[in-house]
Amino acid sequence: MSLNVPILGALGAWWILWGLLALVALVVIIVVMQFFGLWLQAFMSQAGVKFTDLIGMKLRKVNARTIVIGKIQLVKSGIHEISINDLESHYLAGGQVYRVSRAIIAANRAVLDLDWKKACAIDLAGRDVVDAVQTSVNPKVIDVPSQEGSKISIDAVAIDGIQVKAKARVTVRTNLPQLIGGATEETIVARVGEGIVSAIGSADTYKDVLENPDRISKAVLARGLDSGTAFEILSIDIADVDVGQNIGAKLQADQAEADKRRFQAEAEKRRAMAIALAAENKAKIEENRALVVLAEAEVPRAMADSFRSGNLGIMDYYRMKNIQADTGMRDSIAKPDDQTDDRKS
Repeated sequence: MSLNVPILGALGAWWILWGLLALVALVVIIVVMQFFGLWLQAFMSQAGVKFTDLIGMKLRKVNARTIVIGKIQLVKSGIHEISINDLESHYLAGGQVYRVSRAIIAANRAVLDLDWKKACAIDLAGRDVVDAVQTSVNPKVIDVPSQEGSKISIDAVAIDGIQVKAKARVTVRTNLPQLIGGATEETIVARVGEGIVSAIGSADTYKDVLENPDRISKAVLARGLDSGTAFEILSIDIADVDVGQNIGAKLQADQAEADKRRFQAEAEKRRAMAIALAAENKAKIEENRALVVLAEAEVPRAMADSFRSGNLGIMDYYRMKNIQADTGMRDSIAKPDDQTDDRKS
């Protein structure tokens, strides 16, 4: 009985050991089955991806398929200097590994100066790095004004006052060294529009613009409008030029109308002042007449005082009345009949 206990204990230990070994083997089999296809694909492509790299990606919560496919694409394109760690770092930074790999491959085929770090920086900045590389190889055309806006043409006025409407097409390609921090298409559209307005505004007549539309494109190109932008302007072509309104004549008509209103206001002001002055003079006349009436009212009083004081006799009074009557008769004879009738009426 004492011999059976150690034997049973040894058998239990062996069973536990075998169980642990089986568990480890099961885990290994599961891991191998999970990554074997991806590892085999990388191995056959000579991408240099190890099983430990795949396990590490799983632990770091990195999409191993995205990294391996990106690495295989780079290796098959002859780009071996980009490591698995570089791909993982960009993935963990929130970048799009697949698009950056495509951009690197396209840039390498087109012999463009674009390395992995710069491509990652462009991608992390929110720019479409694949589109940037494609635009560097195949230039794109930008309409001025933009078709997405409300304006259908760039309107400017020549020196002679005639409005000119123009449309332009700008051919650009991406300037990869300035793509990070460079201005976008909206800046190109705004600058070209400003240059067109300036070129038309410096023309003596609208006929000069219609006869030589290329003078606009030459003037705009000479200003270096692509400075500080993410693009290089290759050409500016004037697609359409039309004649608009006679802005100069319209402005002159508006100015004449404004002057007319101003002069009318000044005339009305002078008229009002004249009416006020006439009313004031009339009031003064009435005031003076009142004073005359008051003065005439003092005459009988003065004569009465003269009578009482003996300075005026009765004969003097009659002579004065005769003189007044004689003066009134002469006045009536001297005035025309119409004035006499008016006075009687």
